[in-house]
Amino acid sequence: MPVLPVTTAVAKAEMLIREPAERVFDAFIDPRVTANFWFTKGSGPLEPGKQVTWRWDMYDLAVAVTVKAIEAQKRILIEWASKGSAPTTVEWRFTARSDGTYVSVTNEGFTGDPESLVEQVRTATEGFALVLAGAKAFLEHGLRLNLIEDRHPDGLGGR
Repeated sequence: MPVLPVTTAVAKAEMLIREPAERVFDAFIDPRVTANFWFTKGSGPLEPGKQVTWRWDMYDLAVAVTVKAIEAQKRILIEWASKGSAPTTVEWRFTARSDGTYVSVTNEGFTGDPESLVEQVRTATEGFALVLAGAKAFLEHGLRLNLIEDRHPDGLGGR
């Protein structure tokens, strides 16, 4: 079966984080903060047009991230690709509310046969739901839940 790009395959996760938009937005821009709930290390803060590397030491994984757009406290758009896969885009939208910040993450641009697309969307949706839950716990309560590390306790190859 041929591999075709599908623009309708979108992973999405959303969560209210009961902190001001500036704090929540900055947590995703600054790798020193993001490392408390997502990746292990980032090579630098997200800035428009810049390329950074995010590392997950527990999985011996590094991903190149290209920042496509940033709108302060409102939106982050990146392009990234795991080793051996086609690049996809990830967009975070931050909506300020009286009770905190509503964060919406979409990941799109997946390619492959239908079975592969379902797996990619499922995996991305699960991953971003955990990232948002981890961000919520850290930003609201100062808790590091290790959700990303514990998602695959035997490593990425042990699924």
